[in-house]
Amino acid sequence: MVVLAASICTRSGKPLLSRQFRPMPRSRVDGLLAAFPKLIPVNSQHTTVETNDVRFVYQPFEELYVLLITNKGSNILQDINTLQLLVRLISSLTPAMSEPAILHHSFDLLCAFDEVVSLGYKENVSLSQVRNVLEGESHEEKIQEIIARNKEAEAKEELKRRAKQLEMQRREQQRIAQIGGGSSRSSGMGGGYGNNSNNTPGGYSSVPRYEQPTSQETYRTSSPSISSSQQQQTTTKPKFSGSGMKLGKKGGKQSDLINAALGGVQENDIDLEPQPEPEPEPVLETEVSADVLEKVEQDSIHVTIKEQLSLTLLRDGGLESFELKGDLDLRITDAAKSKIRLTLEPKDTYSDLQFKQHPNVAKFTGSEKIIGLKDPSRSFPVGQGLGVLRWRLNSKDESNVPLNVTVWPQPRGDGTSDVAIEYELESQHLSLKNVVISIPVPSGSLPSVTGEADWRLSGNSFVWTIDTIDSENSNGSLEFRCQGDSDAFFPVSVGFAASGSLADVEVAKAVLIEDGSEQTFSQERILTVDKYEIV
Repeated sequence: MVVLAASICTRSGKPLLSRQFRPMPRSRVDGLLAAFPKLIPVNSQHTTVETNDVRFVYQPFEELYVLLITNKGSNILQDINTLQLLVRLISSLTPAMSEPAILHHSFDLLCAFDEVVSLGYKENVSLSQVRNVLEGESHEEKIQEIIARNKEAEAKEELKRRAKQLEMQRREQQRIAQIGGGSSRSSGMGGGYGNNSNNTPGGYSSVPRYEQPTSQETYRTSSPSISSSQQQQTTTKPKFSGSGMKLGKKGGKQSDLINAALGGVQENDIDLEPQPEPEPEPVLETEVSADVLEKVEQDSIHVTIKEQLSLTLLRDGGLESFELKGDLDLRITDAAKSKIRLTLEPKDTYSDLQFKQHPNVAKFTGSEKIIGLKDPSRSFPVGQGLGVLRWRLNSKDESNVPLNVTVWPQPRGDGTSDVAIEYELESQHLSLKNVVISIPVPSGSLPSVTGEADWRLSGNSFVWTIDTIDSENSNGSLEFRCQGDSDAFFPVSVGFAASGSLADVEVAKAVLIEDGSEQTFSQERILTVDKYEIV
C-alpha cells in the first residue's frame, strides 16, 4: 500500500487541504483533484474510482470530499481503513465539516495526517494516540504538577503549624513573665517584717528558679525579681536564655511548651522541620473488600476457603490470561477435636486443579481427597489457623470466567460514541457482592446515561456499581453516550467479592481419628478479585 496524497476538496474539485507523502509537484496534485469529481459516475454507490495511473478512495461530506490518492497496486481494504481514521480525526479536530472550519484547523489536520501516514505507509496508531500526540500531554508533567501542588499545600500547613507554635510559646512567656512580676512585688512587701533565722531580709526567702542543665550538667539559680522595664520588654519580645536540655531530637508541641515553661530554651533548639507523613496506599476503584460478605458463625472446627482471581480478557472475545489461587485454612478451638481429618466433597473440577499440601499434611491418595496429618498421633494446633491446602488453576478456557462483562463502544461519527455494557453470571453457584465496573472516559467528558443505574464519575473513569449478582439476578445492561472513540474506553476493570468457591472446593465432613465419629464444623468460602481487565 502506497498513499500518494491525502486531500480535502470541494464538490467542484477545488483543493482546500492536501498532504503529499511522495514527491509530487503541486500542478500534478491540482490536476488530479480537479479531474476527480468528473470521474465519479452519477448515482454511484462506490467510494473508489480509478484512472490509468492512480486510484481515488473517497468519502463525501455535504459539499466536501475527503479522499486518498493511491497507486493502483495498493491494498483497497487498508486504504479504506486509513480513510476512515482520517475522517474520524477530521471530525474530532473540527467543529463542522465545512470549508471555513477546514481552513481554520488546517495546520492541526496536516499534523494529524503526518501521524497517520508516513512516507506513504499507514502507521499502526489509533485515534486516541494521535490525539495525545497532537495535544502534547505528558504523563510525567502531570505527575510533577501534582507533586508541586502537594508540596505547596504541605508548606502552607507547615507555616500554619509554625505560626501556631510560636504564638503558644509567646503566650507562655507572657504568663511566666507575669508570674515573675507578682513574685517580685510580694518580696518587696515582705521586707519590713524583719530578718528570719537565715538572716534573709524580709519575711520571705528568695525562691530559686529552676534552670535546665547545660552541656556541663550544671544547675543555676536566678532571682525572680524583674523590673518593670524588663517585664515590659519580655512581654513585647520574649527572650530565651540558656542552651536548655533537649528532651528529644525532634520535639513536638508538647515538649516545646514544657521547655518554654521551664525557661531557657533557645529558639535554635526548637526543631521546626516537618515530620514526614506516610503516604496512603492508592486504592483502586475496583478493589472490593471481603467485608461486604455476610459473616459465618464459627464452630470449634472452622474451615475458611479463600480464592483470588486474576484474569485478562480481550475486548473482541477470548481469554488472554487466567489464574486462580486458593487456600484452605483450618482453625480448631477445642483441644479434644484437634486430631481430625477432613474430606473434600468429590467434584469433577478437581481434575484441573494443582494441589499442594502443608509439609506436615499427607498427600492425596486414591480418588478421595482427605486432609490429615502424616503422623496420626499428632494433632492440629489449637487456637490458631493453619493453611493445610493450596491449589492453583491456569487456563485458556473462557468458560472458567465467573462473570462475563461485555463493553461495546459504537462511534457516531461526530466525535462521540454510544457505549453498551452488559454482564452475565456464568458461575451460577456464586453470589457476587458490590460488583464494580470501571470504564475510562476522556478527561472533561460528561456521559449521558440511558436508564437508571448506580453510577458515578471518579477521575477519568465511569464507575457502575451493582449490589448483588446471583442466580436470581444473573444479567443486566447499561448504555451511555460519551465523547471519545472506541479505544478511549479501554482497558475496563472489574472488581467484586463473592460468597463461594470458583473451583467449587468444599469440605464434606470432619472425622475424629480416635473413634471415627463425624464432628460438626463451620465453613466459609470467599472469592476476591486481584485483577480483572478487558483490554
